[in-house]
This record gives sequence, C-alpha cells and structure tokens, in this order.
Amino acid sequence: MGNYRVYVYAICKNERAFAARWMQSMREADGVYVLDTGSTDGTPEALTELGALVTCEEITPWRFDTARNRSLELVPGDADICVCTDLDEYFTPGWREQVESAWAEGAQQLRYPYVWSFNADGSEGTFFYADKMHARQGFEWIRPVHEVLRYTGGGEAQRALCQGMRLEHHPDAQKSRAQYLPLLELAVQEAPRDARSLHYLGREYLFHQRWNDCIATLKRHLALPSATWRDERCASMRYIARAYGARGNAYEQECYLLRAAGEAPHLREPYLEFADLLYQQKDWCGVIFMVNCALAITERPRTYICEPFAWGSFPYDLLSIAYFHLSQWESALKNAEKAFALAPDDARLQENCALLRAKIQKESRI
Repeated sequence: MGNYRVYVYAICKNERAFAARWMQSMREADGVYVLDTGSTDGTPEALTELGALVTCEEITPWRFDTARNRSLELVPGDADICVCTDLDEYFTPGWREQVESAWAEGAQQLRYPYVWSFNADGSEGTFFYADKMHARQGFEWIRPVHEVLRYTGGGEAQRALCQGMRLEHHPDAQKSRAQYLPLLELAVQEAPRDARSLHYLGREYLFHQRWNDCIATLKRHLALPSATWRDERCASMRYIARAYGARGNAYEQECYLLRAAGEAPHLREPYLEFADLLYQQKDWCGVIFMVNCALAITERPRTYICEPFAWGSFPYDLLSIAYFHLSQWESALKNAEKAFALAPDDARLQENCALLRAKIQKESRI
C-alpha cells in the first residue's frame, strides 16, 4: 500500500460492539492481528469475518504487559511499523499516509495525538501524545497495568512526531476497572522504586477512597529520587490534598495545594483546586485571586496530567459566584456568560446568567 509494511496489533475481550468501527479504522494497515483473551460474546468471530487474523489464548495470571507482548509476537517479522491500539479506539481517516510521511529514516518509534476522553459537549477532554507505534524489533511491553513500551536496543529509541492524524478513545463506560488496583499493587511490589507505578497506585487508592493508603503511597512517590517530573509531582500533591480534604484536615489540604502550585506554577489545576477550597470556606477574594492565577496560564499542556475541568467552564463559574457574593454584578455576569459559552448545555449556568441580568436591570432602576 505504501513505502512501509504497517501492521496493527491489539488485545481484546468481549468487545464485539466495537469490532466493526475498529476494523473500519484499521483497514488502512497491511494486516490486523488480534489476541483475544477469553471473549464469550463472539468478538473473535466478528473480527475474523471483518478480516482480522485472530488468535484466542487466555493469559493466566492476567497482566497487560504479558498480553501485549504475546499479541506483538503475532505480527510478522517483516513489519516496518507496528501499531498497537485497543478496540475502543479509532484513527481519523488517512492515518496511514500521515504515519508513513512522519516515519523518517532511522525512526524507531512514533508519537502522535491521542484524545483519551471527551467532554459532554463532544469537545476534547484529556489530550496527550501516545507512542504505541514502533519498529518490529527492539521493543517490549513492561508493567502489569498502565503498561508502556521499553526499548531494548540500548540507549534511547529514535522518535519521530506525527501531527497530521490522531487516535480517539471512546470507551465503554460500564466496563469494570476492578483489576487495576491489584495489578498496580503488583507493579509496585515488583518495582518499588518506579515513580510512575507509585503515582498511579496512589491515584488508584484515591479513586477507591482509601485515603490513608493514598496519602502514604503518594508521599513515597514524592520521596523517590527518580520522581523528577514536576507535572506528576504536582498531581501527587493535589491527590494528597484531596485525601486530606476527605478526612476533614483542611490545614494539610491547604498545605499540599500550596506545595502543588509551587512545584508546577505553569499548571492551572493546583490554583483552581485551591480556589475551590476557598469557595467552600466562603473566602470570595481568595477565590478571585486563585482563579486569576490559573487564568494567567494560557498554554494548555498536552499531557495526561492536564485535567479538562481546568480548561472548561469551571474557572469562570467560580469567578462569577465569587463576584456575586461581593455584590459586583457586572463582573459576575461577565464570567457567568463566559462559563455558559463553554458549557452551553448546563442549565444552571444559563439560569445564573438570567438571574444576574435581572439583578442588574433591577439595580439600574433603583
């Protein structure tokens, strides 16, 4: 089809609902290889009928890296570019041509735009650059969950960037993630000084409302010499603050939010979480100060750490409420309108705008 042999590989289990859409997207490849790990809903048959080469094999004990490596083994040895995707993802049309154009001489791995989540209005939520396109030789998957590619060829892999296409993630919201916690605990047991695994484990404890485990684990993360990425350190501090807040310890919550802002002053999230804490405390001037610190940051980071709430209606909603409580009606309305423009389906924001317009009109007649 092109200058390179491009093959897609994937793992799946009970994802028949996604099979047709996924295969339609992947048909630009020279071949599609799937490892089905135990479907009972007819996924292998559906994929086979659509042209995929499917191997059925259960992985026991289950770990994502083992499954990924087994699926990679299915890819022919003459592949130039291996493309790892999941069935709940799909590429924008024309991706093959973009990939081949970006795959410069000597490239071993490709980074490309990835939309991991979408907001309720269909706009991009979490957006970062994925790197699951790689050469056939010299790579293996590591870590039981939140698995990543490791280059085994010595030194650093030669990376190229492809901006002309993107991969979108449209998951099944009902799918359980219960296996994540034990697998993350296993990952940390296997590599106790791995910063990424500790960060993910602490975050998972937060999701499970295990506040003490969350705090202890993320403090371990922050103490690691290898934990040097400021964005991730900031996130660990914010999660610790959330856990302290859930325990009713507002002092430690405030301390860790201040630390988070100092760790990564280029990120909006710590300022806005601090503003939210001040909102709960009815410190309206403090809310305005913190939100304006956040809004002074105008470049949105393209990492998985960046949370959609920081770039949507939330900052302007907080400002509007704060100005309202300070009886600054015009400023309250201006920010309410900005919030509503970013979330036009939010009935509360629409009502806020109407109430503020009525308030201003009434005040003008007095």
